[in-house]
Amino acid sequence: MRALAQFVMRGPLQAGGVAVVTTAIPLLFWVGAAVVGLVILRLGMRQGLNIGLWALLPALGWSLLGQDPTALAVLLQVMLVASVLRTSRSWERALLSGSLLAIIISWMLPMLYPELIDSLVQTGVRFYEQYNAEMAKSFGDNLELVIRQTMIASMAGTYLLTGVGMTMLARSWHAGFDNPGGFRREFHSLRLSPAIAVGCVAIMVGGSVIGLNPMLMGWAGGLPLILAGLGLVHGVVSRKGLSIHWLVLFYLALVFLGPSLMILLLVLAFVDSWLDIRGRIKPTGPAE
Repeated sequence: MRALAQFVMRGPLQAGGVAVVTTAIPLLFWVGAAVVGLVILRLGMRQGLNIGLWALLPALGWSLLGQDPTALAVLLQVMLVASVLRTSRSWERALLSGSLLAIIISWMLPMLYPELIDSLVQTGVRFYEQYNAEMAKSFGDNLELVIRQTMIASMAGTYLLTGVGMTMLARSWHAGFDNPGGFRREFHSLRLSPAIAVGCVAIMVGGSVIGLNPMLMGWAGGLPLILAGLGLVHGVVSRKGLSIHWLVLFYLALVFLGPSLMILLLVLAFVDSWLDIRGRIKPTGPAE
């Protein structure tokens, strides 16, 4: 991947070519999005948006002709998050901008892709009726509504997660050119301000109270807290000089424990925004 980043930085022709080709190839759209993010972060929004416009062509083709908005949505997420990150130099602002775009995308999906959403919903309804009849019966007439909300939130949330992930990949490439190890230090120190942490919790809780899609609000408000929690874990491991095996065990636990550990990360990130846990730990031993 390092070689790809170096090739992209040779000039706009190389960057545009890689962005267009990878976006056009199924399952490689994320590479094109990361390339656009790298150009925005290193060369500025003007050059990045020029490359992004080229990548938008195949993304729009998939969206309009293939009825698959994935490449387009992820590309837009990366362009927005990377632009906010470059101008503000703040990961929390960048993450919040991505969450806002995810909410907007969730509102637009049913309007722009009604047939796709209806098809997914009907597939979900048939699945529950056939393989989990008791749960389908418990939802009653609300089954279709619940599945519709779940599908839309899952799509918008996945686009958000992928877009943020590709922006982080682009930032790691960028740091490799100008500030080796810079992204690692940024991620280890990722911490939300108290106001932003409260705002994220308010989005998660308040959104469902006022009738918005609760799963979508969970994605929008929870992702910044989850990433801050992951940054906290990495930062603590690094400051304590612990082995990389601790991180391996942590991610294995994250896979097997799933929601329980996610909730713990949310709580830790919220508490850390007020107490600065990493700042209270005395560095010991070699860095991670």
